[in-house]
Amino acid sequence: MEHQALVIALVGVLGIGAQWVAWRTGWPAIVLMLAAGFIAGPGLHLIDPRAAFGDLLEPLVSIGVALILFEGGLSLEYRELRKVGDAVWRLVIFGVPLGWLFGSLALYYIAGLVWPVAILFAGILVVTGPTVVMPLLRQGSVQQRPAGVLKWEAIVNDPVGALCAVIAYEYFRLAQDGTGLVQVVGPLLLAAALAGAIGYGAARAIAWAFPRGLVPEYLKAPVLLVAVVGVFVGCNLIAHEAGLMAVTVMGIALANMPTAGLRSIHHFKQNVAVLLVSGLFILLSASLNVNELAVFEWRFGAYLLALLFLVRPATVLLSLLGSSVPWNERLFLAWIAPRGIVLVAISGLFALRLNELGYADGSILISLSFAIVVVTIIAHGFTLNPVAKLLRIKGETRPGLLIVGATAWTVALGKQMHDLGTPVLLVDANWARLKPARAAGLPTYHGEILHEATEDKLDLSPFQVLVAATDNEAYNTLVCSEFAPEIGTDRVYQLGDLVDEEDHRALPASLRGRALFADAITPEQLAAWQGEGWVFRRTRLSDQFGVAEAREALPDGAQTLLLLRASGQMRFFTHAAAPEPQGGDTIISFGPPRQRTPEDAAARRTGRKDQIVSAEGAA
Repeated sequence: MEHQALVIALVGVLGIGAQWVAWRTGWPAIVLMLAAGFIAGPGLHLIDPRAAFGDLLEPLVSIGVALILFEGGLSLEYRELRKVGDAVWRLVIFGVPLGWLFGSLALYYIAGLVWPVAILFAGILVVTGPTVVMPLLRQGSVQQRPAGVLKWEAIVNDPVGALCAVIAYEYFRLAQDGTGLVQVVGPLLLAAALAGAIGYGAARAIAWAFPRGLVPEYLKAPVLLVAVVGVFVGCNLIAHEAGLMAVTVMGIALANMPTAGLRSIHHFKQNVAVLLVSGLFILLSASLNVNELAVFEWRFGAYLLALLFLVRPATVLLSLLGSSVPWNERLFLAWIAPRGIVLVAISGLFALRLNELGYADGSILISLSFAIVVVTIIAHGFTLNPVAKLLRIKGETRPGLLIVGATAWTVALGKQMHDLGTPVLLVDANWARLKPARAAGLPTYHGEILHEATEDKLDLSPFQVLVAATDNEAYNTLVCSEFAPEIGTDRVYQLGDLVDEEDHRALPASLRGRALFADAITPEQLAAWQGEGWVFRRTRLSDQFGVAEAREALPDGAQTLLLLRASGQMRFFTHAAAPEPQGGDTIISFGPPRQRTPEDAAARRTGRKDQIVSAEGAA
């Protein structure tokens, strides 16, 4: 008991620790998790999942995979499919049989496996694995369309790959009795369709019950998790691996139903997915058996190269032939195809069954599947961003600024940041208020930022900082409270007074964003200053021209708003914190118009004022 608890604790520490190191360093989290598990398992023998959990390890991993697939399905919305549907359907309808065929040929002629084992294993290999693709896309920077294709392909093809493996296994198992392929495929396809219908029915039941208050708020997350596990296990009783199809359909169906009652558990399910992915990858690499890896031959290495450079590219390029997908995106999709937990879990299951049927090569599947996972994760994890940059499909890497509320002050702020290369989006529900922003050449969105339809129409992923600056302090607080869990509580800001803890009428600090400016300026005060001609200025710091010199050069009363790092990171001055300026930073300030004096003219002649770029005309 104590040993199992220690293993669970170590798995959690290593998994989340690897995720944190990846966040700090920018390295692929999956690679770090694999390395951590391998060092703790076969390396130092601190963790032995098979000894700790025994026969429970396989069902635990299977349920974890089911929950990850369900969570992935919740992220698939039909609005996105309208943009990537052509590529996704081609990769499913044509890509699966082509990948199965090319993979079987490579396994037989290059890896040297017998035909039954090669065909079954190639069926599993049509999956690309959401447990790997989703974290890579979260950490990387790829344009929306190719990223959407990878995400949809990974989640949709996972249950399809499992079904291919089951079809191959059942055919070879029953072939000795004279059973034909049609007699095998028909019942399995019927079982998969039934599993999908059960998953859809479960989604409809939840979408009907939750908004009507039939489940209390504190039970919604537990009920949903239990429903997913129940659907998965129940459908697996109908046919092997049919549960994966059921939970995937269940997740996709729920994501596209008007289920307002699910909004409160979105962040919870995301946290569960991170914990499961971290734990499963630590268990995966810690379970490696050195003896199983010892059977690795040079032919397997040649097969891995063929998988990376022949099988996947041929599958994707032929599937997308004649489609509207640009060639640079086709080449990117042809390269990125990491495998993950599903491959190892299903391979381990069928390795035992193939041995029971008398196919000695079945035991090789375990070591080969581990090798494929490690090689594809390392190869694609470290090359995703460079390849995306080479093919010119790299997404926006500079942090963006989302401004809610179109006023003269926010338009001037947006113009300053836009001129400095920061992606800016100004949002307001009033079309007329956005007119000055459009005239200034700023990207705008006309709509209510808090409306659910905004999530469907607007991609907010490039924006890592939010400023709520309407003239309604309560609304600013509501916007910050809504977006803080997604963007981060330390990156949502608002205009308004400091909270008076003794004033019970004031909005609580726990709901508010961080107050802009060190003195927490109100919208009324900003409007008054702008009426007096106050403007934004940007001041570039250097080793010779530091923050002290910059403040001396600014007019009296000027308010420093933020620091813009050379990397594009924004650090705001608030009532609670003041960022530490560095050489190369740009200080954005808001202050009164400069009164020209003889001293100013002398200073400009000496070059000191060259460090300051004034935005007098932006007000």
